[in-house]
Amino acid sequence: MTSVKLTCTSCGQINRVAGERLEQRPKCGICGEPLDDGKVRELDAKSHDKAIRSDDLPLLVDYWAPWCGPCRMMAPEFAKAAQALAPDVRCVKLNTQDHPDVASRAKIMGIPALVLYDRGREVARLAGARPAAQIADFVRQNLAGRM
Repeated sequence: MTSVKLTCTSCGQINRVAGERLEQRPKCGICGEPLDDGKVRELDAKSHDKAIRSDDLPLLVDYWAPWCGPCRMMAPEFAKAAQALAPDVRCVKLNTQDHPDVASRAKIMGIPALVLYDRGREVARLAGARPAAQIADFVRQNLAGRM
C-alpha cells in the first residue's frame, strides 16, 4: 500500500503515513496524538471539513447531541464498531448542538445519524441508533472492494 493522508483530529495537521504503518497506530507528527487507534474522536467544524476533504481513509461520522437519549445509548456501540473497523476506517463524532452549521451543511435531519465519507464524497447514511455489528456491516457493505 502507498502512503495515506490522515487529518489529526486534535490539531488539524494533515499527516502522510505509510499504509503498512496503519496497523502500528501512527501518531501526529505535530502534536503526537494518535491518528488511527480505533478510538472515536470528537471533531470540531474545522477538523470535520478538513478530514472529509483530505483523508485517504474512509471516515464514518456520528452526528449526535448530548441531550439525545438514543445518541448516548449508541455511543458505546459506535466505539465497539470503531475498534472493529480500525485501521481501515476512522470513526469520529460531531456534536450537532455545538456545530449546527456543520449539521445543516451535511443535511442532518435527525440524530443519531451516521454518514460514511470516502475521499471527499458522501458514500452512504444510516439513521437511528444501531448496535456495533450493524454499524460495521453498514460500512463494509458500502465500501465493498475497498476494505
